[in-house]
Amino acid sequence: MKHNVTIYTTPTCHFCNEVKVFFKEHKINYTEKDVTKDKAALKEMVEKSGSRGVPVIVIDNNWDEVIIGFNEGKLRQKLNIAS
Repeated sequence: MKHNVTIYTTPTCHFCNEVKVFFKEHKINYTEKDVTKDKAALKEMVEKSGSRGVPVIVIDNNWDEVIIGFNEGKLRQKLNIAS
């Protein structure tokens, strides 16, 4: 099953880069929103996730199960990636 993945990032975020490497390794397509350049994305992220920290990862537009930070186990579970 193909998922619609959005990741809210900043250019200097170490964990954001780790998530992007993880997605690349597992051939997961994603949309990246740089919250330092996109103020609307920053506002959306803070309002919907309650967090100002990045990365914020939203899968299939499900803000009820947003993933904050690089949580590999949760990502594997939500994206059906075997360990």
